[in-house]
Amino acid sequence: MRSVLSRLMLSAAVALPVLLCTAPIRGIDRQEVLEQMKKSRPQDLKVLIEEPDAGGPRIIGIYAVRTPSSTDTMRRYQIWEESPSDLNIYFESVDCSASSPVRVKRTATAVYVRTINPGGPVNDTNREDHLVWWAACVPELAGTDPVTLRDKALSLGYSTLIPERQEQLPALAP
Repeated sequence: MRSVLSRLMLSAAVALPVLLCTAPIRGIDRQEVLEQMKKSRPQDLKVLIEEPDAGGPRIIGIYAVRTPSSTDTMRRYQIWEESPSDLNIYFESVDCSASSPVRVKRTATAVYVRTINPGGPVNDTNREDHLVWWAACVPELAGTDPVTLRDKALSLGYSTLIPERQEQLPALAP
């Protein structure tokens, strides 16, 4: 009796993995993942940058813009950075004051404190900073090409002559 039971158990142990492995294994479909990311975007997301990337679009947007009660020139917000292979969400802030407009950008490895010159020259290096700053400080202009906003900056009291600079600090451990 024992040998029959042992043979049955051995047969089951050999047959079960074979039966389970005959079912088709479904891989992750890149297009499906991209669609899921698109569906999970926050409702108040304002897309600031959309550009082609390997495998699909790269998108940078801003959402959840808030003004802390302690000041009326500071803004806190979240940055949505989506690519075909990754999704990152960063918590950032800006100072909208005419005397010291600043963007504080956080990544996994560093914190960047960038002085912005609203209405000043915009190039590939500072374009994202200007887009984010305008979207946070003047939400109705979110997504507007910052090159065209010199007159608006002057009307809001910005000199358009502030030297832009950056300080890089190490990111704090999570």
